[in-house]
Amino acid sequence: MKKQVANLNNALSGIRVLDFTQIGAGPLCGMQLGDMGADVIKVEAPTGDIGRKLGPPWQNGESVTSMSFNRNKRSLIVDLKKPEGVSLIKQLVIKTDVVLESFRPGVMDRLGIGYESLIAINPKLIFTSISAYGQTGPWKDKAGVDGIVQAISGLMSNIGDENSPPMKVLVPAVDMVTGFISTSCVLAALRVVESTGQGQHIDNSLYNSAMMFQLSAITSYLSSGEKPIRSGTAAPYSAPNEAYPTKDGWIMIAAYHDDRWSALCKLLGRPELETHSDFATIPLRVANRKKLMSELKILLASKTSSEWQVLMEAQDIICAPIADYDLVMESPQLKHNGVIVSTKNKLAGEVRMPGFAVGDRDSQSRIRYGPPALGEHSCEVLVDLGLTTKEIDTLLKSGAVIQLKD
Repeated sequence: MKKQVANLNNALSGIRVLDFTQIGAGPLCGMQLGDMGADVIKVEAPTGDIGRKLGPPWQNGESVTSMSFNRNKRSLIVDLKKPEGVSLIKQLVIKTDVVLESFRPGVMDRLGIGYESLIAINPKLIFTSISAYGQTGPWKDKAGVDGIVQAISGLMSNIGDENSPPMKVLVPAVDMVTGFISTSCVLAALRVVESTGQGQHIDNSLYNSAMMFQLSAITSYLSSGEKPIRSGTAAPYSAPNEAYPTKDGWIMIAAYHDDRWSALCKLLGRPELETHSDFATIPLRVANRKKLMSELKILLASKTSSEWQVLMEAQDIICAPIADYDLVMESPQLKHNGVIVSTKNKLAGEVRMPGFAVGDRDSQSRIRYGPPALGEHSCEVLVDLGLTTKEIDTLLKSGAVIQLKD
């Protein structure tokens, strides 16, 4: 029987999402729902998502950072400071399954489109709030972004080595994991609504997501009472499991299992290290990591990273060169998997980015909409939602809705 590979592109076909979120975490959630087939309408103020102002880099004046979070969406400009704009949102919610918002707690209520107001209009609505610290608690009114939450959650204190200052994960790690978790929660809530008919309010925060992201490290701290020691590329629970300099770069080696540790010692011409009193077990190798690294550094400096990779993989030793993006883009696995996709923005032109790389390789990368220009689809969306030409003209004349001009 032929294996049925998952094609998730149309899994959420028929689901409509109003995405009020900005910058990273919320837009990522909305994009993933769009990647899986939902009709995601990006509702923006006349000034646009704040993320549109993040740069460099820019491509024909458009923020590349913003575009990376917003494919498979249509942009609708609505001025929520105008009563006509608020009335329009309430009208749209009748035909909406999911609302995503990332304002500070209470803002949607003050605008008149908070959870209680919208659930009264559509009892099956999934209202998803993404904030810095959550909708309740002593910090709920604090502002917070990825870097701030990396700091306050403890994540930043554990990055780098013992001699380096605090470091931030270069990619917006907390935004990313919050977006992924929020997507999972929306999918679960859709199942609940399907079975019960009852709408849901999802309260997710960057802070809680950062805690879940640090699951193993925080669990280890709570068990041992010991704060993690910044260890650079090294895993705190195993060795050798870190990066080593080679003749032309660096190579990451994970040879902590007994059989791989034995194979590494033999390959390096130092079989006696396997049973050395300082290195015979994983706990001993972790405790004596500095001494172990000193021994291995000398041996690994004799060949290039690619030479070591060939030799180690032949012995089933897990390893990989530390690749920069130039090397990553040449990876045969990346090309085979079809990870990088090409899309278009009306103003920026062609944009290449990692696609939704899950499931059927021949369909996973299909993009229905490139990252939208601000207000590109305003009239199109309103037509699709059943508004008459007269109603649309009235909204445009009032300034409650704005359409990008060709």
